[in-house]
Order: sequence, then C-alpha cells, then structure tokens
Amino acid sequence: MMRSMRAITKPVFWIVAVTFVGWLAYGQVTEILGGSRDTVLKVNGREVRLQEYDAARQAAFEQVRRQAGGRLTREEEQQVENQVVDELTQTLLLEQQYRKLGITVSDQELIRAAQSAPPPEVMQSPEFQTNGQFDISKWQRYLASASDPQFLRSLEARYREQIPQVKLAQYLTADVYVPDAKLWRMYRDQHESVTVALLAIRPEQIPDQDAPVTDAELEQYYEAHKTDFKRPAVAFLSFIAQPRLPDAADSAAALAHARRVRQEVAGGGVSKFEDVAKHESADTASGSRGGDLGWIRRDERGFDPAFLAALRTLHPGELSQPALSSFGYHIIRVDAARGDSLHVRHILIPLEPQGKHLEYVESRADTLDKLAAERPDGSVLDTLARALRLPLGHAPPLVGGERMLLGQYMIPDVSVWAFEARVGETSPVIEARPAYYVFRLDSLVPAGTPPLSEIRAQVLDAARLVKKREVAARRAEQIAHELGSARDLTQLAAAHGLTVQKVGPFTRLAPPAILQDNPLAVGAAFGLRPGARSSLIRGATGYALLQCLRRTTADSTAWLKQRDAQRENVLAPTRQARIQAFLAALKTRAKIVDRRKEVFAARSAGS
Repeated sequence: MMRSMRAITKPVFWIVAVTFVGWLAYGQVTEILGGSRDTVLKVNGREVRLQEYDAARQAAFEQVRRQAGGRLTREEEQQVENQVVDELTQTLLLEQQYRKLGITVSDQELIRAAQSAPPPEVMQSPEFQTNGQFDISKWQRYLASASDPQFLRSLEARYREQIPQVKLAQYLTADVYVPDAKLWRMYRDQHESVTVALLAIRPEQIPDQDAPVTDAELEQYYEAHKTDFKRPAVAFLSFIAQPRLPDAADSAAALAHARRVRQEVAGGGVSKFEDVAKHESADTASGSRGGDLGWIRRDERGFDPAFLAALRTLHPGELSQPALSSFGYHIIRVDAARGDSLHVRHILIPLEPQGKHLEYVESRADTLDKLAAERPDGSVLDTLARALRLPLGHAPPLVGGERMLLGQYMIPDVSVWAFEARVGETSPVIEARPAYYVFRLDSLVPAGTPPLSEIRAQVLDAARLVKKREVAARRAEQIAHELGSARDLTQLAAAHGLTVQKVGPFTRLAPPAILQDNPLAVGAAFGLRPGARSSLIRGATGYALLQCLRRTTADSTAWLKQRDAQRENVLAPTRQARIQAFLAALKTRAKIVDRRKEVFAARSAGS
C-alpha cells in the first residue's frame, strides 16, 4: 500500500514540497542573512532571492518536461518562467492578506481536511476504491497508519496552502446570493420558447452597385479608421534543413536493441526491470524511477494509441514484446491491475539515427553550425545549400506571437529569434524532430497599419459596408411605412414582393443564427403575444419586423424541483469571479519589482 501511495503522491506533491515548504524555510533564513543583489522578485517589500526562484523554476521545468516528454523550446521556457513569477507573486500577495485578515490554520483543521477532503488523485486511485467507487474509510485508515515523513509533510503543505484559500473565499463571497426571482428568470430563459415570422433587412442584402464609394470617401474612411487595420509584425524566412529522421537501418537497430533489453529483464522481476530502466530508458523522467509510469487507465488520454494498444494485451507480471509507438520501442511491464487501471513500467528505446547514419547527420549539422549559423551575411545560406545539395526552402509568413509550423512539425525557437534578429542574419542551428535547421530573416514587416495602397480592397469593403447600412436603414423605414399596422406580416410582405421566414421554436438563450447578432429582436420576440406584430426593430447589424406565431411557457413546478441545485450552480462561477477580481485588484495595487533580467545578466557576466 505504501509503495503504491508513494507512486501516486510523488509526482503530485513534489512540486508543492519543493516550491512551497522549501521556499518558505529558505526564504526566512535568507531574509535575515542575504543581501539584495540576488533579489529576483520583490512584492510589497517581500523578496524572492535567486536560489528560491531557481528552485521553483527548475521544479516547474521538470514537471513540464515530464508531461511533454522532452526538452523545452525557448518559447515554452519563457512561458514557464513567467508562470512561476505569477505564482510566486500571487502566493506572496495571499500570505500578506492572510496576515491582514488574521487567517490561520490549526492542527485540528488540517486533520479534519485530510480526513474528509482527500486530494482528487487519491480519490481516483484504485487503492482507495471499493466496487469502483472511492471508499473514504480506506483513506482514513491509511492516514492513521501512514509513516512516510516525506508524504506527510507534502500533504500538510498542500492543506496549509488550500485551507487559507478556502477561508479567504468564504470571507470574500459571504454576501453572494441569488434570489428566487432571478433564478426563475434564468430558468424561464432556458425553457420558454417562441416561433416567429421574420422579415429581415440586412446590409449584406444590398448589392454593391447600390452603395458606391468614391476615392475621396475611401481615403477619408482610411484616415478615420487606421487603428482598425493594424497588423502584427510578419517575418519572411528562408531555410536549409538537414534531415534527421531515422531510416530503415535505424529502425532495425532500435528493434534489435529493444529485444536485447527485453531479454536482459525477462524473468528478472521488478528490481531487475528498475535497474535496467535507469540506465537504458530514453524516458528519463520515468527511467529515474525504474520505469514507473504509475497507474494508467486502459483508455488513458494523453498516451500514444499504439502504446495503449500494447498495454491492453498484458496481464499483471507480464512483459511485452517491443511495442512500436511514435516515440520508439517500448518494453512494457504491468505490475498490478485494479478495475480498469494498470500499474505500469516501461523502458523506451528511442527511434533515431544511429551508427554511420548518425555520424553523417551530426557531421552535416556541424557543417551548418560552422559555415552558416549566426552569420550577419545571410548569403552564406545559398552557398552552403548548393554545396550540401540541400534545397533552399521558404517558410510560410511567420506572424508575431505565433509558432513556426513546417508541414506537420512545430519548429521551436524560430518565433523568438525571428523578431530579435536583423534582416539578412542567419539563426543558430535549430534542432527539431525532423531536421536540423538554419533560418535566414529575408524581410520583416513591422507591426502597424499598412499604407492604403496595400490594403485598398479591405478598406473598400469596410467603407462600402457603412454605405450599405445607410441604404438598408432607408429601405427598412420605407418597408415599415408601407406595411403600416397590418396584422398578417407574411401575406402583406408577399404582396410587396418581400420574403418572410418562419423561425423557431427557440429560447432566449439559444436564438437561431439569423437573430444571434440582434438581441433587440430576440427580446421583442418574447415580448409579443401570439398573433401580435412588432414595430421596426433597429439592431446593430440590421433591421427586422416580427410576428409571434406560437409561444410555449416554462413550467414553474419543474423549476421548483431543481431550484436549490440551480442556485449552487449559479453561485459557483459568481464566487470564482469575485475571487479572481480580488486577486487582480491585489496585483494592480501591489508594488512588484521583477529583476530577472538584471540578476541573470549579472550572473552571466560573472561566469
């Protein structure tokens, strides 16, 4: 039981233990002894020093690598670092609010929370289920006998973080309440329906020739609406690529290696499997744990389908033949089974260039690095492409903020480099799954509004739409006047050569597509009695005349039966929004100093 529990809790609680408990303990010491030169972050005077930040960052990197199954790109590293700073900032702000409001956590509260509110991953573990359902008595018995100090410290840290958050949420949302009248209106909006006859007059129905735009009007519109046509920066790039995908010989070598590894662990038990996994598996995250992947459902999302297909054929204690997935060959061992879940270990033998093929690829990658990478004169790329007999490719335009995609492969780092480089420069050698790349920045269109000559058609469409709205408004007023107060909209419209649509039944919350951008018309439809006709409705995107054909009212008895559950469902997002607004306000008012650039620049200069 204890070993299973460790397998469950280690990946979940490790980050909390390192970044929360260790961070607090170290922070208190360095607060007294340390100087401020290594201060990475300061929040309302509370400092986070370099060692604290590095610990949190490295723990976050490791967690993301385990999930992604490989190295991180520069973009991903930036995202992780920014998220670490955001989380540290929020933790410090919350701590300050807890002290201000006198929010504390007693030992008895910790014990009650642990006994009555186990972590979600515990509730999903087969070890604590009876007949497929979570059995809290099993969890409570385990807690009573648990002796693993690391696990207990991690669990305590988790509840010491969560309980104050719950108390703060209760404090902030004590006044949140939804009266019955509002609940009834919401229920009615979901269940009351109408069917209407609709006569729509929309700008897009107006022919282009009925809304001409002169050159002067076009230029005037462009000058008045320049901000509407702003574009992000766009980089245009060329590249050469040295392929590094495995060939048939590599696949055969990987399979032979996998068979040798399987023979080594066959019949040797779990301990032998663990030893071999630690030095053979390319999955370093699980390999360091003896290949342990923990408990996996047979239809677990996020795993390669070929891996799961091989897994489903195994029974406890059984060792698979080498199973090919998109990552390579797996030797899989099932240690235990509980319901639809399996406790799994694996050794991954990667499918990648080997032997002479690897030497050839690496040699040519070295040539790329020596002769073409990071050069101010990008013409070397053309010369080297001819010398290596590699085609010079042209990447699709790279829009600022987006990732580079070549075929089915995402190419890392390019989206950062391209907007930092000078036109004509070449990139470092960029390693991606299909190839080694060197890119050249051929041109860069800066962010901003292009001249009218470049976007004339786009501006013309926008200016013409304004004219069409004016024409549609005049026609709608004329039609409404001609129809007068006649009750039968369909017959009268037909007499004038106009088309009326029957729309519905629909509810207030799910109007048909033709009315989704006209909330005034939707509201008018539910304000009409059967047979009644509306006046002209002027919406943001067009005009409408309606006649109610049929109406179905909501059932108040059915509403009463579900009222309490409805109230809780409504309150949950309202409470969450209140908490998020409070946290955002805390951050806005806080004095936050982010010194990452200075600290890491100083460290680089000193190394």
